[in-house]
Amino acid sequence: MRAVGDGPWLDDAAGRLVRPFTVSNGRTRPTVALDLMSQVMTTGATPLGYPGPEQAQVLGLCRAPLSVAEIAAHLKLPAAVTKVLLADLVDCGALTAKPPAFHDNPTDRSLLEAVLDGLRRQL
Repeated sequence: MRAVGDGPWLDDAAGRLVRPFTVSNGRTRPTVALDLMSQVMTTGATPLGYPGPEQAQVLGLCRAPLSVAEIAAHLKLPAAVTKVLLADLVDCGALTAKPPAFHDNPTDRSLLEAVLDGLRRQL
């Protein structure tokens, strides 16, 4: 078994030794509405108490805006667990979250069709 930086404990054969839901203390619903494309960034405020290793990693990652999906990928955690961690940091003022720019203005059909055509050409 080996520790990887400040991240979770990993075993070369077994992978992650801590279940994702333990990172969020069993909570599955964030207190703040976050979309996978929501942009999250640190405010500079220090969270009260000791942040867990995942929250400390989030604060290091979010010096520049990152999406919730990108953060989940960096943490190697499910999006639902990541949203709970991020919501905790938003609640204590350490992070700000903005909905995606297109949230109120959905993408038009022609753009979606062009993306779909491009994806089909890749297959």
